[in-house]
Amino acid sequence: MSSTNNTLKIDTFTCAWCGLTVTTFAADGTRRNHCPSCLHSQHVSDHVEGGPSHCHGRMTPIAIAVLRTGDWMLVHRCVRCDELTSHPVCADDNQLILMRMAVRPLAQPPFPLEALGSL
Repeated sequence: MSSTNNTLKIDTFTCAWCGLTVTTFAADGTRRNHCPSCLHSQHVSDHVEGGPSHCHGRMTPIAIAVLRTGDWMLVHRCVRCDELTSHPVCADDNQLILMRMAVRPLAQPPFPLEALGSL
């Protein structure tokens, strides 16, 4: 008599920044690589050479990039090796943090706003 294992396996990871246990699939079914709460990730893929990374440093969200299609990408920088990566934003990501990153260049420009008056 053969027995079958009818357990549901859900892949999870623990956020390196906030400690939240996160499922690897977002609510819309897309694969996620970052925490939906704080948007941090872990450096597990080597995007330069391909394959797994031996760094395993924490990836900090630093910016939002918008593609021509209108899709938002989350840009991360590794705190250990400084590698940059980008990944799609998931529907259940923290919208407040996403908006803060998106408006940061306008709220904190790298030049004095008074300089615009002399143009």
